[in-house]
Amino acid sequence: MPTKPFLTDIKTLRERARRHIEQGAVTAGYQGDRETVVKLLNEALATEIVCVLRYKRHFYMVSGINAEGAAAEFLQHANEEQQHADQIAQRIVQLGGEPDFSPGGLVTRSHSEYVEGGSLVEMIQEDLVAERIAIDSYREMITYLGTNDPTTRRLMEGILAMEEEHADDLVSLLQEFGS
Repeated sequence: MPTKPFLTDIKTLRERARRHIEQGAVTAGYQGDRETVVKLLNEALATEIVCVLRYKRHFYMVSGINAEGAAAEFLQHANEEQQHADQIAQRIVQLGGEPDFSPGGLVTRSHSEYVEGGSLVEMIQEDLVAERIAIDSYREMITYLGTNDPTTRRLMEGILAMEEEHADDLVSLLQEFGS
């Protein structure tokens, strides 16, 4: 029973690398459905942008005796969500797609909602709901990607881990400031 070689021979690798060089990082070995992956990533990009905007609003709008600590947490989360958006946009480009930063339809492409919240507790609750939505949707994306696109899967796994940290931070804030 012949066994398949572990690696493609070097000559074949070199020949394949020269074909379709305009596709950059996407080689013949890429097994994902690029169109679907780019669509999912643009939805994740919209989700991250909406989260940045909501956290920034909460950063500026929080007031009262507990404002300083909560504002610092909101700003940190906004900055981390912006980093996620940048990473996702970069991956979209690597896959030959175009990141959709258009404000038109941003909220409909986003999985999370933009809910302002009136009080500090409402702001924290809305941020926590958004994090929970991102956690579930990113987990589903990771499952969809499987082994077909390990680079995008690892990117989304890293972002998912940070979203889970955000949710834990927000639960702590809710416990501190009351539910």
